[in-house]
Amino acid sequence: MTHTARRIGRSLALVLPVVLVLSGTLAVTMVPWADHSSQILTASAEDVSVPKKPAAPQDQLRDKLLGELQQGEQPGAVLTHLQQEVNGRPSLAEHCVSIARALGRAAVEAYGPTKAQSYARPVCDTSYATGVASMG
Repeated sequence: MTHTARRIGRSLALVLPVVLVLSGTLAVTMVPWADHSSQILTASAEDVSVPKKPAAPQDQLRDKLLGELQQGEQPGAVLTHLQQEVNGRPSLAEHCVSIARALGRAAVEAYGPTKAQSYARPVCDTSYATGVASMG
């Protein structure tokens, strides 16, 4: 009997602290005064040790020019800015077409197809006009 009691005691000595720690942790995370988002503890899905890559220059330029359009800048002025950027950084020339199309689509959303088309100019060939036509 003493041997069985000793074995049960050892098993409880190993298992009981684990059970108490787990139940205590769960109790703390489920308290009613904690805000709802902190009731469940989870690990972050993002790896914070890896810094985010900066946006590519063409993406930065597109976002900048679209922002100008959204802030009320006339599409003609924005197209001029695009041409100046491409002239200043020739590496952006291969992305000029896609940026001009995006500007054309955004101009249609802001001004409608007829007015947006009136701002068309030969920046990156006819890419702006193509963007307008694809939305109109």
